[in-house]
Amino acid sequence: MTKHDLDPGDIAELERRKRASLGQLLIRSARLLDERAMARIARGGAPGLRRAHTALLPYIDLDGTRLTDLAERARVTKQAVSQLVEELEAAGVVERTPDPDDGRAKRVRFTPHGIKAMLHGLGVLEELEEELVRAVGPMQVASLKKGLTALLAALETMTT
Repeated sequence: MTKHDLDPGDIAELERRKRASLGQLLIRSARLLDERAMARIARGGAPGLRRAHTALLPYIDLDGTRLTDLAERARVTKQAVSQLVEELEAAGVVERTPDPDDGRAKRVRFTPHGIKAMLHGLGVLEELEEELVRAVGPMQVASLKKGLTALLAALETMTT
Protein backbone atom coordinates (compact mmCIF):
# COMPACT_ATOMS: atom_id res chain seq x y z
CA MET A 1 0.00 0.00 0.00
CA THR A 2 1.31 3.42 -0.91
CA LYS A 3 0.31 6.85 0.28
CA HIS A 4 -1.72 7.20 -2.90
CA ASP A 5 -3.91 4.25 -1.87
CA LEU A 6 -5.02 6.03 1.30
CA ASP A 7 -8.36 7.79 1.43
CA PRO A 8 -7.77 11.57 1.69
CA GLY A 9 -10.85 11.87 3.90
CA ASP A 10 -9.42 9.29 6.33
CA ILE A 11 -6.09 11.10 6.38
CA ALA A 12 -7.76 14.43 7.11
CA GLU A 13 -9.91 12.85 9.82
CA LEU A 14 -6.87 11.22 11.41
CA GLU A 15 -4.95 14.51 11.47
CA ARG A 16 -7.95 16.40 12.90
CA ARG A 17 -8.49 13.84 15.66
CA LYS A 18 -4.79 13.70 16.54
CA ARG A 19 -4.72 17.50 16.96
CA ALA A 20 -7.89 17.40 19.11
CA SER A 21 -6.82 14.46 21.30
CA LEU A 22 -5.86 15.29 24.90
CA GLY A 23 -3.82 12.10 25.05
CA GLN A 24 -1.87 13.00 21.90
CA LEU A 25 -1.20 16.51 23.22
CA LEU A 26 0.01 15.16 26.57
CA ILE A 27 2.24 12.51 24.96
CA ARG A 28 3.80 14.94 22.50
CA SER A 29 4.31 17.62 25.18
CA ALA A 30 5.87 15.11 27.59
CA ARG A 31 8.17 13.78 24.86
CA LEU A 32 9.37 17.26 23.88
CA LEU A 33 9.86 18.34 27.50
CA ASP A 34 11.77 15.13 28.18
CA GLU A 35 13.98 15.59 25.09
CA ARG A 36 14.90 19.12 26.10
CA ALA A 37 15.57 18.13 29.71
CA MET A 38 17.70 15.14 28.68
CA ALA A 39 19.77 17.30 26.32
CA ARG A 40 20.45 19.83 29.07
CA ILE A 41 21.27 17.14 31.60
CA ALA A 42 23.69 15.52 29.14
CA ARG A 43 25.40 18.88 28.59
CA GLY A 44 25.66 19.18 32.38
CA GLY A 45 27.77 16.05 32.69
CA ALA A 46 25.46 13.01 32.61
CA PRO A 47 25.90 11.85 29.01
CA GLY A 48 25.26 8.16 29.79
CA LEU A 49 21.77 8.77 31.13
CA ARG A 50 19.06 7.43 28.84
CA ARG A 51 15.30 7.95 28.66
CA ALA A 52 14.79 4.43 30.05
CA HIS A 53 16.73 5.47 33.17
CA THR A 54 14.77 8.66 33.73
CA ALA A 55 11.51 6.77 33.26
CA LEU A 56 12.45 4.59 36.25
CA LEU A 57 13.70 7.28 38.64
CA PRO A 58 10.31 8.71 39.73
CA TYR A 59 9.30 5.28 41.04
CA ILE A 60 12.22 4.91 43.47
CA ASP A 61 11.14 5.79 47.01
CA LEU A 62 13.65 7.62 49.20
CA ASP A 63 13.74 4.70 51.65
CA GLY A 64 14.18 2.27 48.77
CA THR A 65 11.94 0.22 46.53
CA ARG A 66 11.98 -3.50 45.72
CA LEU A 67 12.78 -4.47 42.12
CA THR A 68 9.40 -6.15 41.73
CA ASP A 69 7.62 -2.99 42.87
CA LEU A 70 9.75 -0.88 40.50
CA ALA A 71 8.85 -3.15 37.60
CA GLU A 72 5.16 -2.94 38.45
CA ARG A 73 5.18 0.84 38.86
CA ALA A 74 7.16 1.45 35.67
CA ARG A 75 5.10 -1.19 33.82
CA VAL A 76 8.13 -3.06 32.53
CA THR A 77 9.52 -6.52 33.17
CA LYS A 78 11.60 -7.35 36.22
CA GLN A 79 14.44 -8.26 33.84
CA ALA A 80 14.32 -4.81 32.22
CA VAL A 81 14.31 -3.10 35.62
CA SER A 82 17.24 -5.27 36.76
CA GLN A 83 19.28 -4.19 33.74
CA LEU A 84 18.45 -0.51 34.26
CA VAL A 85 19.25 -0.72 37.97
CA GLU A 86 22.60 -2.35 37.16
CA GLU A 87 23.40 0.53 34.81
CA LEU A 88 22.31 3.14 37.36
CA GLU A 89 24.30 1.31 40.02
CA ALA A 90 27.41 1.39 37.82
CA ALA A 91 26.89 5.15 37.38
CA GLY A 92 26.66 5.58 41.16
CA VAL A 93 23.06 6.82 41.07
CA VAL A 94 21.46 3.97 43.03
CA GLU A 95 22.51 1.16 45.31
CA ARG A 96 20.91 -2.06 46.46
CA THR A 97 20.45 -2.46 50.19
CA PRO A 98 18.92 -5.23 52.31
CA ASP A 99 15.15 -4.99 52.69
CA PRO A 100 14.40 -4.55 56.40
CA ASP A 101 11.03 -6.32 55.91
CA ASP A 102 12.42 -9.35 54.05
CA GLY A 103 15.96 -10.61 54.55
CA ARG A 104 15.95 -12.31 51.13
CA ALA A 105 14.98 -9.17 49.22
CA LYS A 106 16.89 -6.03 48.26
CA ARG A 107 15.72 -2.47 47.90
CA VAL A 108 16.96 0.02 45.35
CA ARG A 109 17.62 3.49 46.73
CA PHE A 110 19.41 6.63 45.71
CA THR A 111 23.03 7.15 46.68
CA PRO A 112 24.15 10.60 47.86
CA HIS A 113 25.37 11.14 44.28
CA GLY A 114 21.96 10.00 42.98
CA ILE A 115 20.16 12.48 45.21
CA LYS A 116 22.39 15.29 43.91
CA ALA A 117 21.70 14.12 40.35
CA MET A 118 17.94 14.10 41.00
CA LEU A 119 18.15 17.62 42.44
CA HIS A 120 20.06 18.72 39.33
CA GLY A 121 17.44 17.10 37.08
CA LEU A 122 14.62 18.79 38.98
CA GLY A 123 16.51 22.08 38.62
CA VAL A 124 16.60 21.56 34.85
CA LEU A 125 12.84 20.93 34.85
CA GLU A 126 12.34 24.11 36.89
CA GLU A 127 14.39 26.07 34.32
CA LEU A 128 12.23 24.68 31.52
CA GLU A 129 9.10 25.59 33.47
CA GLU A 130 10.37 29.17 33.88
CA GLU A 131 10.92 29.33 30.12
CA LEU A 132 7.38 28.07 29.56
CA VAL A 133 6.05 30.72 31.94
CA ARG A 134 7.81 33.37 29.84
CA ALA A 135 6.52 31.81 26.61
CA VAL A 136 2.84 31.23 27.50
CA GLY A 137 2.32 33.26 30.66
CA PRO A 138 2.18 32.52 34.39
CA MET A 139 -1.60 32.12 34.51
CA GLN A 140 -1.56 29.54 31.70
CA VAL A 141 1.16 27.50 33.41
CA ALA A 142 -0.56 27.73 36.81
CA SER A 143 -3.85 26.64 35.24
CA LEU A 144 -2.14 23.80 33.42
CA LYS A 145 -0.48 22.56 36.62
CA LYS A 146 -3.79 22.68 38.47
CA GLY A 147 -5.53 20.81 35.67
CA LEU A 148 -2.79 18.20 35.34
CA THR A 149 -2.79 17.62 39.10
CA ALA A 150 -6.53 16.92 38.96
CA LEU A 151 -6.11 14.78 35.84
CA LEU A 152 -3.35 12.73 37.46
CA ALA A 153 -5.45 12.15 40.57
CA ALA A 154 -8.38 11.02 38.41
CA LEU A 155 -6.21 8.71 36.30
CA GLU A 156 -4.67 7.15 39.41
CA THR A 157 -8.11 6.14 40.67
CA MET A 158 -9.37 4.80 37.32
CA THR A 159 -9.26 1.09 36.70
CA THR A 160 -7.75 -0.38 33.58
